[in-house]
Amino acid sequence: MTDVSTPLWNRPEGPIRATLVLAHGAGAPMDSPFMARMATLLAERGVAVARFEFDYMARRREEGVKAPPDRAPKLLARFRAVLEAVAADTSGSLWVGGKSMGGRMATQLLAAPRAPGDTVAPAGAVVFGYPFHPPGKPERTRLDHFPDLAGPVLICQGERDPFGKREEVAGYAPAAAVTLHWVFDGDHDLKPRKRSGGDHDANLAAAADRAAAFMSGPASR
Repeated sequence: MTDVSTPLWNRPEGPIRATLVLAHGAGAPMDSPFMARMATLLAERGVAVARFEFDYMARRREEGVKAPPDRAPKLLARFRAVLEAVAADTSGSLWVGGKSMGGRMATQLLAAPRAPGDTVAPAGAVVFGYPFHPPGKPERTRLDHFPDLAGPVLICQGERDPFGKREEVAGYAPAAAVTLHWVFDGDHDLKPRKRSGGDHDANLAAAADRAAAFMSGPASR
């Protein structure tokens, strides 16, 4: 049984290039296939990954009742608590990130003023599938906090992600701190269509390559 009270770690066998606190998306837990595969790929590239669950997802797992995500303040409070705990268990460059909603919360954490009692400031954020807008509503953007980002952000986005296709995002003006890595023909899970000739594993590996390099330092960006 998965223990949700402590982070789920994937650690490199060799030297650690960075540590990433990775949050799940709105509908899938920290041990979903996407989260597990990405954590493994990043660890193979020298990034230690600490996955965790927001409170609502932990309740869903324990009680078997599908509950919607908590509101942002509660999600951010949980994220901060895990970040502080991970910081006490590691050293070096510490990043926040996530899949979809988890990535959005990571960027909000990076943009928010330090809360009382905070001792850790993340170096930046890495997002896999940013929810730029609700599907089918590109005018309802989720970018208001981007001007306040206090560190670099990498967004690995599928070219046909319904939460932000390449042609839609081209019309936005993300902050200078944001770097976009477009994943070939990818959907919200970075998966390409068969007819495109692309490969899901290759897309995930390419995103992990880019993320690991991004977290290694300015020279790699």
